[in-house]
Amino acid sequence: MSGVVSHLSTEELEAGLDHIRSAPQDAGTLELIVRRPAVGIREELTKGDLDIEVGLVGDTWFKRRSRMTADGSPHPLMQLNIMSSRVVALVAQDRTRWALAGDQLFVDFDLSEANAPAGTRLAIGEAIVEVTKQPHLGCGKFVERFGLDAMKFVNSPKGRELNLRGINARVVQPGPIRVGDAVRKLPAAD
Repeated sequence: MSGVVSHLSTEELEAGLDHIRSAPQDAGTLELIVRRPAVGIREELTKGDLDIEVGLVGDTWFKRRSRMTADGSPHPLMQLNIMSSRVVALVAQDRTRWALAGDQLFVDFDLSEANAPAGTRLAIGEAIVEVTKQPHLGCGKFVERFGLDAMKFVNSPKGRELNLRGINARVVQPGPIRVGDAVRKLPAAD
């Protein structure tokens, strides 16, 4: 792909909705792991470790200040950002640009509110994460990288229903993860 990337229009983005909606609902695949060791730096990994205290080991989530906590500490319900690989493939247009979304995990899995509401547990490799209620929305950086129409698309009522911008999660069982690992929805706890 050339160095110039044009942003997709609303119509072009909406044309991808059927493909996004057809993502696996019970068992999908971990497509990409991205660690953020410093602001603006992205490292694509083939394997990583999820930890209850720090999230993705080597990522800076646990050092990042949050405007959403009273003391500015990292938000415990925003430990991991998980995005659909189908959505990021659409908005980024090139796999080399996926990491620009800023999420740590990219999965081929239905992340919609109907399929993965808050409280849903997902087994990824040997780890288990729990979807949290904290919304994950497009921001100024998302606009800069993927365009205003992309942000409007992911933040629209339909985009929020489908969690097109992704979901937030927290680690509930630590363990190693690898690109290619199954992403499985676990049965609801009694």
